[in-house]
Order: sequence, then C-alpha cells, then structure tokens
Amino acid sequence: MRTIICQGKQFTNIEAIIFDKDGTLADSESFLRELAFKRARIIDAQIPGTAEPLLMAYGVERDYLNPTGLMAVGSHHENLIVSAGYIAETGRSWFESLTIARHSFDEADKALPNRGNTSPLFAGSLEVLETLSEAGLPLGILSADSTQGVAEFVNNHQLSSYIDLIMGVDSGLSKPDPRLFLQACEKMNVRPENTLMIGDSQGDIAMAKNAGAAGVIGICWNNPQAHHLKSADVVISDLAMVSVI
Repeated sequence: MRTIICQGKQFTNIEAIIFDKDGTLADSESFLRELAFKRARIIDAQIPGTAEPLLMAYGVERDYLNPTGLMAVGSHHENLIVSAGYIAETGRSWFESLTIARHSFDEADKALPNRGNTSPLFAGSLEVLETLSEAGLPLGILSADSTQGVAEFVNNHQLSSYIDLIMGVDSGLSKPDPRLFLQACEKMNVRPENTLMIGDSQGDIAMAKNAGAAGVIGICWNNPQAHHLKSADVVISDLAMVSVI
C-alpha cells in the first residue's frame, strides 16, 4: 500500500487507483463535439429542425463542450435514448424513433475516425501513469465509453503495461451507480476502501463515494475552479499534481 499526496492532502493505505478516461486521461473534447455535430446533422437530414435541440441536449455549442453535459459524461446508451426521445416528440412511434437514432449513431461512427486514435493523452499523463505503476500500484480505467473503446484507447496509446483494468459501460449499469466501482475493484482484486478514484465528472465522484472509495480526486484540466467537482476530496488542474510516497 502507498500514500498518495495531492494538494497537501494525503490518502493513505492506497492499494489501487481507478481513472476515468475522457476528460481525465484523454483530451477528447474535440472528438466528442465533432461526433455530436455529426449525429445531430444525420438525424436532422431525416427530421428537419431537430439538430439545434439535440445539440442543446448533448451539451454542445459550436466551440464548447459542457463538461457536465450528456455528451461529455453520458454513456452511448444514454445518448441514444435521449436522441430517440427528441425524435419521438415529432410524432413518430417509439420503435421508429429508436431505429432512426440507432441508424444515425451508426452512420456517425462510420464517418469519424476511432476515438482511441483521435483523442490524445493529456500532456504529462503518461509520466504520471508510469510513476504510479512503478510504485507498485495497480491502475484501472473505468469509463462511460464502451469497454471496446477503452481497450482501443489503451492499445493506441500503448498503455497496456500500466493499465491493469479496462472497463467501460456496455449495458445495464451506468455512472454514477456505485456497483460499477465495486465491480471494477472486484476485477482488480482490491478493496474499495483502499482504492482511489480520479475523474472529471460529478458521476465519477458520486459513484466512488457511494461505493466507499478511499477518496476521490476531481480533475478539470487547466481549470482549478471547476464548481461541478466541489464534492471531490480535492480538485486538481493537472495530473502532475498527484504524487506517491
């Protein structure tokens, strides 16, 4: 077990750390914004007038992605259901609305490069992962992305030697359900009360806290005044602010 020091706060008896992916390790804002626009445009081509309300629902403006919005923190399934709901408001049946949304999401995915290739690591993240891994701490990624998406990210950035758990949201549970964190800890064979969570969303914080995690570090790159992370034990603006002894 090791001690993690962050902004003057110490987390003792830590045996593992679980990271969120998008917005925490991966600088995915540009990709997610582009994906949102693509989905909205494809749906709007079939149902004119839906693009603007869809983008508002996604939390996307032309040059801004709301870090608390649906696109930034929601799973694929949650985004799909919300999109189908907006389509259904036009008078279409629920099953037709779901079909349109699924087809549009599939077309958007085909039109854009894989997220794992296009979302770079935040500067300095690799060095922090190396340091923590060399200190003997098992590291995991628990993301609202699919498990396949997490695996592609890990493979594309050659992180497999540092990451012990690759876990996404594929069906059923989604953040902030604490059972996700408990499942991740079980897969890593570590105790939740000795496991630290690092993430950039309210969902990450609530999930880990309700699961009895050792602590939660909120991160909002280059923005230490992120109000949506105020319930975290400590908030940082750079992963380099995390050290281990």
